[in-house]
Amino acid sequence: MPWWVSVIISSLAYWVLGILLPSVEFQSPLFKGIQTGLPHLAPVLALILLVPAPISAFNAWRKRKLLDSQRSVATIRDLSWREFEELVAESYRRQGYQVLENHRGGSDGGVDIRLRKDGALHLIQCKHWKSQKIGVGVVRELYGAMAAEGAASASVVCSGMYTQEARNFSSGKNIDLVDGPTLDLMIRQVQPAKPVTNVPPQSRKSTRSMCPKCGNSMVLRRARKGKNAGSEFYGCSTFPKCRYTREL
Repeated sequence: MPWWVSVIISSLAYWVLGILLPSVEFQSPLFKGIQTGLPHLAPVLALILLVPAPISAFNAWRKRKLLDSQRSVATIRDLSWREFEELVAESYRRQGYQVLENHRGGSDGGVDIRLRKDGALHLIQCKHWKSQKIGVGVVRELYGAMAAEGAASASVVCSGMYTQEARNFSSGKNIDLVDGPTLDLMIRQVQPAKPVTNVPPQSRKSTRSMCPKCGNSMVLRRARKGKNAGSEFYGCSTFPKCRYTREL
């Protein structure tokens, strides 16, 4: 919870125990006996309830610093799996989502982060795999969790890439496959040093980093002819002005 929640609860407990209840006229001797001890209990309980506030404030600062310190896909891949999840959660938090992280040390039915915005539920599965592509099994698992929880959409977020089978399965479903370069771009968009317009959810699925030749965004395309007809690749968004391409 945010640090200020502890402050509100602590203040409320002090007011109820230290001010409100001692002013009430009780007839029962038992309640009168309890009433006399409440003014002494109120500050102790209020202090105990305040303990989470600095811890929560420190964690919020640490996560902000974690996101702001990222400079490339390479720095993202150097993170631990827990830091990677916190980075993803913070990036969505800055986009205006209410974020609920899974702190139980493992995925919850294929879900690591739950997001809420405008009353809709969105599910996130984080995969900090560095040496292999994310296969269709991960996407199927998240799709099942999405159906079970009635979520409006879901995303798999990784620091690497996805297999073509995984991309084919997600096509036509409300599932975004956020790869390493796309995550890097998403993070740059919410870093305060480089404020830019947020990329809508539909675009995250097709954007892959920036074109090294001209600096414009890369988009997902499908070859229409030739020996690679039907296969997908990344091409510069300014084509035909810039003809730079990159394989998946």
